[in-house]
Amino acid sequence: MTDASRLQAKRPVSASLAGPYGHPFHPILVTVPIGAWVTSLVFDLASHLVHRPGFLTQGSEWLIAVGVIGALLAALVGFLDLFAIPARTPAFRTALVHMTLNLLVTAAYALNFLWRYSTYTDGGSVGIGRLVLSAVSVAALGVSGFLGGKLAYRYGVRVADENSQAEGFTPDRSPRSARSTV
Repeated sequence: MTDASRLQAKRPVSASLAGPYGHPFHPILVTVPIGAWVTSLVFDLASHLVHRPGFLTQGSEWLIAVGVIGALLAALVGFLDLFAIPARTPAFRTALVHMTLNLLVTAAYALNFLWRYSTYTDGGSVGIGRLVLSAVSVAALGVSGFLGGKLAYRYGVRVADENSQAEGFTPDRSPRSARSTV
């Protein structure tokens, strides 16, 4: 891979939509579906441990909906990041698998929401089929997250170049350097 190809994957296709150089929006947005879906699984499991599980079942259902909406927003920005990666590279292939897994997980959760919505008013605990679908979806989400980490931390996709990163480790020469700047 040439230096130009590597630098291409670090630059946003559209800074106004995908985030400025060195600060992409995709990693920020993915926290919404990850948090919502993991919490919905916790609610699903907890619904089998309490006397009146309706509030957990209902909460889980709406967390799934929030996650689907968040995932669609993250996917839009993620597509822009994908377009910055040169084709026929290991980074591009990894990004395609990452994207495919995320789309499958999002579709599974959309179906899970619709399945739950049909029994919204029964007030019981989450059915075992829905619980298994959520658990499998979270597991696939974990694999996809691993691949997303590989894209950022191994291949440096949308990460500032090494010269920009070095700025954060250059000692200050001012007297203020003894104090924390955070």
